[in-house]
Amino acid sequence: MAKKSTETLVGVFVLLGIIALAFLALKAANLASFSAAKTYTVRARFDNIGGLKKNAPVRSAGVSVGQVTSITLDKNTYQGLVIMKINEGVQFPVDSSAKILTAGLLGDQYVGIEPGSDDKNLANNDLIKQTQSAVVLENLIGQLIFNKAADAGTAAPAPAPGSSLAPAPAASAAVTESKK
Repeated sequence: MAKKSTETLVGVFVLLGIIALAFLALKAANLASFSAAKTYTVRARFDNIGGLKKNAPVRSAGVSVGQVTSITLDKNTYQGLVIMKINEGVQFPVDSSAKILTAGLLGDQYVGIEPGSDDKNLANNDLIKQTQSAVVLENLIGQLIFNKAADAGTAAPAPAPGSSLAPAPAASAAVTESKK
């Protein structure tokens, strides 16, 4: 009898462990939203979305206020169209701006919203007009290399070791004497 109750107890703990791991995996991957908060939808167009992914967080002042629900290519403007759900309790002015930011040096990307100062707030399906695209690390490295190469090509040649920048006075006097 004691052996059967011990086996049942171990089985219950294993089942609880599996459920807890599944919950943590879904939460960490941002695949499941366990809140039933009401939301409203806002849209934003970006020239480059970088590595932004569906279900990425939307943050304001570092606080998560929503989630990216869809990323598509706008066939008219050829820009990335990002659709986000924002918690209904958080209202942003119409002149707010959206940026694609990176968490840490090589971390995941998210949308950061900076509130504007207009009295009117964004409504469901409104478009955030002021946006800043993702900073792509490869582009920055390419620009740095290009600028360094351009600077090296236009720089004056370095003087030989041990030589001075100005000619010696005796040498320049000797040159003028020989030309006479």
